[in-house]
Amino acid sequence: MADTGRHAIPGSERSPATGHTRVGDVDPEQQVTVTVYLRRPPGEATARLSREDFAARRGTDPADVQIVERFAASHGLSVRAADPARSCVSLAGRLGDLQEALGASLGVYSDPAGSTYRGRTGALSVPPELVGVVTAVFGLDERPPATPRLRRAAAAAVQYTPVQVAAAYSFPPRTDGSGQCVGLVELGGGFRQADLDTYFSSLGLPSPSVVAVSVDGGSSNPAGASGPDAEVMLDIEIVGAAAPGAAVAVYFAPNTEQGFVDAVSTAVHDPTNRPSVISISWGGPESTWSGQAMRQVESSFADGATMGVAVTAAVGDSGSTDGVADGRQHVDFPASAPHALACGGTRLIGASETVWNDLSTGGGATGGGISEQFPLPAYQQGAGVPASANAGATAGRGVPDVAGDADPATGYAIRVDGEDIVVGGTSAVAPLWAALLARCNQALGSAAGFVHPLLYSAPGAFRDITSGDNGSYAAGAGWDACTGLGTPHGVLVLQALQAGAARDEGPPR
Repeated sequence: MADTGRHAIPGSERSPATGHTRVGDVDPEQQVTVTVYLRRPPGEATARLSREDFAARRGTDPADVQIVERFAASHGLSVRAADPARSCVSLAGRLGDLQEALGASLGVYSDPAGSTYRGRTGALSVPPELVGVVTAVFGLDERPPATPRLRRAAAAAVQYTPVQVAAAYSFPPRTDGSGQCVGLVELGGGFRQADLDTYFSSLGLPSPSVVAVSVDGGSSNPAGASGPDAEVMLDIEIVGAAAPGAAVAVYFAPNTEQGFVDAVSTAVHDPTNRPSVISISWGGPESTWSGQAMRQVESSFADGATMGVAVTAAVGDSGSTDGVADGRQHVDFPASAPHALACGGTRLIGASETVWNDLSTGGGATGGGISEQFPLPAYQQGAGVPASANAGATAGRGVPDVAGDADPATGYAIRVDGEDIVVGGTSAVAPLWAALLARCNQALGSAAGFVHPLLYSAPGAFRDITSGDNGSYAAGAGWDACTGLGTPHGVLVLQALQAGAARDEGPPR
């Protein structure tokens, strides 16, 4: 960069992924589109806002968009779209021009499997006029940040339909999610309508209304049960069976930070499908995400709280290390975001429930632990969240918040690409909780939104799981870093939300 006085975008720093090597230079002539996120107006929302009111009151200042437009023009870039509600602008142009404009150090990288992608190292930077205006930029680094939190059963000892699991957790009677839309974020795979029709016919239920929403060029692209199709179908089939009256909107995006961040913000602010609950079953250890991505996703979740949108997220299937072999404990993002309802996993046999942990036999286990990215939130102040098992770590947000059946050996019977299979993983728990919240929203007559404070004030609405561990954390009385508050008694969860609605219809908590 020849420019002087440039400033790094906080949290934009990137390092090469472990085991990945630089194998070449990028093509400067390649046409690329990046997403630039901008600051919101000063102050915070003090009351629940509709999506339309949020866009009007909390949308990006047009003057900030004009600053970015001038910056883009000076570097030969064009503004493809501006979305004030999502607080972002899409810039398009030559990769070489984007590299110069944003001070990016780019290269072609190879992962251990031999796949190549465009990546970057170091921080992104902007000139003084954009400092504080631009909060994050995504699209230059295409490394995949997330994987599905799903495990296929080798030989299921017990298998359930989602209808049976919902009944085991006493989902509220005389509710089915009617009038609600559940959003699903997917970073690959697709669904086949013929499979959905066959599956729901076998359950004696109508096929749900499912709409695919394209984000950053993503689409429903079913390619086989061994890939991410199983994740997509698991999510749809659990929501469609456990909340059969709810509509389903599936937000398909590329598996990049840009795709993930944009899918989340699109779902939260979607004025057409208007999901009241969003379920996310993809994630990765906090240590593998950029700081700007985690901050932007949490910001979108907080936007959702203001608009009455709840977000559920799987906590991972590799125990307290989250699959990182560095001798430390890790939690999964986006489950660790304070405005996500982090969903852990159990083994469910009849009335007996323990922490899901098959690590000793080479299987998976529920994630959970203490965030090193986010501080302890107010709603967990009295929950007894312990110090991290990592030496020298500060107190942080405890994961998970809640739990549900996740062990593949007590897994969910689903249909994928013409095959009937049994799967587990915390991937199943996020859509299960989304379905429960959709049914609660129906009973409430309004969207519950940010439910954490109400759930933490109602421990009696849960079955407390006190047996088992996920590696470095053990279950015990009250909240723990394996199953959180426990698994739901759906009727009592609804009562807790009804009590909260009666007390306060106003500000987001």
